[in-house]
Amino acid sequence: METSPRAHVDSPDPASLPHVVVVGGGFAGVSAVRALAHQAVRVTLIDRHNFHTFLPLLYQVATAGLEPADVAYPIRTIFGHAKNVRVRHARVSDVERERNVVVLEDGTEISYDHLVVATGAVAAYFDIPGAKNYSMPLYTLANARRLRNRLLRSLEDAEVAAETVPKELNFVVVGGGPTGVETAGALSELIEIVIRRDGMKLDPVNVRIRLVDVASRLLTAFPDRASSYAREELESMGVDVELGRSVVEVEPHAIRFSDGERLEAGAVVWAGGVTAVGTIADQLEETSGPNGRALVNGDLRLRDSDNVWCVGDAAAIPQRGDPSKFYPQLAPVAIQSGLHCSKQILRLLEGEATEPFHYRDKGIMATIGRHAAVAKIPHVGVIRGTVGWMAWLGLHLWYLVGFRNRLRVFINWTWRYFDWPSGPRLIVADAETAK
Repeated sequence: METSPRAHVDSPDPASLPHVVVVGGGFAGVSAVRALAHQAVRVTLIDRHNFHTFLPLLYQVATAGLEPADVAYPIRTIFGHAKNVRVRHARVSDVERERNVVVLEDGTEISYDHLVVATGAVAAYFDIPGAKNYSMPLYTLANARRLRNRLLRSLEDAEVAAETVPKELNFVVVGGGPTGVETAGALSELIEIVIRRDGMKLDPVNVRIRLVDVASRLLTAFPDRASSYAREELESMGVDVELGRSVVEVEPHAIRFSDGERLEAGAVVWAGGVTAVGTIADQLEETSGPNGRALVNGDLRLRDSDNVWCVGDAAAIPQRGDPSKFYPQLAPVAIQSGLHCSKQILRLLEGEATEPFHYRDKGIMATIGRHAAVAKIPHVGVIRGTVGWMAWLGLHLWYLVGFRNRLRVFINWTWRYFDWPSGPRLIVADAETAK
């Protein structure tokens, strides 16, 4: 008869408990560990950073609306009261499934009874020459700090140039999804405020923001009217929306399009999509799913494994009712899949059968500026304008980790709604070399 793991709750030897290793401290990984905290298992959470990042607000760090510390929270603090959780600040280099071992970069081996891979995704460059080397993605805290430096430095240099021979300063945002739309809108507000509040001697006419995408409309996951609204709002803010345009090359200070145009740019922001190619998830199986994601069964285990699970952006999770389609790489999917995965591990340890993952669609949102946003909510439809913006604020505050972060962000947003203070418009030297 199999012994229930709960029989070990009061065991004097923690090593006797089943060991669950979670790789990745993003939405999915943190959600998975939270469900395992205080349970009759040993948990080791491994991440290359010692903090959890609230990715949806990185664009506000990049455009000097928030401080890096506002969107990051120490992982150890999150699980500080969970005696069964250990945090390991390290990078995983390999997974040896035959031996049930995770190998770290320094050669350390960590054995597991169950492994949860929640390594997320990275920027997808679609083999466009120079894109990986010269454009600026927005998927890590270091990315956001480097981009903020580049934006502010470009504005400083443009002001100096304006004293002699003024020339056009272009910022190009590649990608018309939520990240691209939000970044373009926030960048427009940043430019307006450094001229009005910081006294920069720049002619707004000479500072242009271009949002380009190969698609025929913005926010393709939203209904047409939401896309049209987003475009109208951005254009009213001075953003040039250029759809149906393909990028063929990115140079150190320029970008080339398929129509032959070469445009000099102070920064090229890459928001063109994500992929799991090159991550641990992509290496788990010989055949991976779309964008390098690991193919999993309905219960979130790898298709050929009994004890390796994959969740969040790293997993190709089949949609319930249509296994040929997969759930999108969204934060709500990551959070829910991480929770579901842990529940199934506990069920197995209790000798029970696993259950299939069922995603509860809570909608998608994108903000365009301080007063405008669009939201598509099930059973409600499309919300836009100030009401959509308020809904966006409430949701993001709710999911932020840590009371201090919620309070700081709420105060920041409230202040910015009525006025725009000096804010974190600082060029921090070490951010340029951060990786």
